[in-house]
Amino acid sequence: MSDLKQQLEALRLDEDDARPRPWKWVGLALALLLIVAAGLLWRARAGFAATEVETVTPTVQQNTNPSAGAPILTASGYVVARRKAVVSAKIQGRLADLRVEEGSRVREGEVIARLESADYEASVGRARARVEAVRAQMTSAEALIARAQADLAEVQRQARLTDRLADELVVSVDQRDAARSRVTLTEATLAQVRANRVQAGADLAQAEAEVRFAEAQLQNTLIRAPFSGTVVKKMAEVGESVAPIPPGVNISTSSGAIVALADLDTLEVEVDVSESNVARLGDGQPVEVGVEAFPDRKYRGVLRQVIPTADRTKATVMVKVTILDKDRDLKPEMSAKATFLERAGAGTSSPAATRRVLVPQAAVVTRNGTMQVFEVIEGTKVRARRVEAAPAQRDQMVVKDGLVGTEVLVSRPPESLKDGDPVRVKGRSR
Repeated sequence: MSDLKQQLEALRLDEDDARPRPWKWVGLALALLLIVAAGLLWRARAGFAATEVETVTPTVQQNTNPSAGAPILTASGYVVARRKAVVSAKIQGRLADLRVEEGSRVREGEVIARLESADYEASVGRARARVEAVRAQMTSAEALIARAQADLAEVQRQARLTDRLADELVVSVDQRDAARSRVTLTEATLAQVRANRVQAGADLAQAEAEVRFAEAQLQNTLIRAPFSGTVVKKMAEVGESVAPIPPGVNISTSSGAIVALADLDTLEVEVDVSESNVARLGDGQPVEVGVEAFPDRKYRGVLRQVIPTADRTKATVMVKVTILDKDRDLKPEMSAKATFLERAGAGTSSPAATRRVLVPQAAVVTRNGTMQVFEVIEGTKVRARRVEAAPAQRDQMVVKDGLVGTEVLVSRPPESLKDGDPVRVKGRSR
């Protein structure tokens, strides 16, 4: 019995041992804080380790010419502006101000140059002074008319009185005749004054016409753009004498002109086609245009006009081709080739559209003898992609294989960047 009691005493818990111990919970909380801090530290290190990069996106171009078939013939020529002009002054004078340079864009009616105009300004002032003088004469003539009319009314009253007195034998017949003579003289004076007023009116009209002419001459010292376009050649400098230029002059040899202006929105191609091939061409025929300055580019065009006369010295006919997808790189007088294409017949399927993916050259690097780009995935890391590319327009490259055109690529990837590296896009908050 005593043994059982001792065993039961051993199993009983002490009251102090059964109470919860606060220091155990504090330790657990500290452990959790250490775990969270370690996670934040790892994330911060990962963020600082990421490479900051700039990104670019490819450009997809669709080159289609659904009405084009097989090439028929190729002809050489030049890019020209359909709308062009040699701008000169309407009057001869010395150039006082030139406000444009080669390449300047001007709007229709904009002042591009100014001639010395002191003598024309003086002519305008003199003509206006003449107008004021004639107006003063008219005012004086109108005053004389009013006075003459008053004098006439008075002498007529006196003549009527004299007639009545002469009938009553109060005055002599001579006095009556004298009164009537004064009436006649006053009427003549009034007629003369009125004639002077008419002459003054004619003089005023002439003076005002002289003012308009002088002002027109003054306006002719301002040379304005005849249409909106681009200055392609500057042909005079301030201080040089310029003069009116007859139509049809050669831009390169004209003397006295100021600038040559061209509307670059009307660029087209003029080519010489052999007489034997002209019959194969027709209005609206599709054309593929290439320029020597950009051998990798092809422009879509359409035949606009076949000039109805031939050049007997070359046995050719000039053909004009409108460029449908011109760009800012095309310049007048560039050498060009036009390849005329067959029209696609009703039963002929049109050729499939060619699709080109263009990427900035800065995004393409060469690693271990192969071309690569680095695609940004989910904005946090990069993936190296092998591509096959060729130079195209200036800083662009045509990717023949390896991209579809929707990727986000790293621009100017550093040498240390590798596949799978973490990155941070510049300008994007983390």
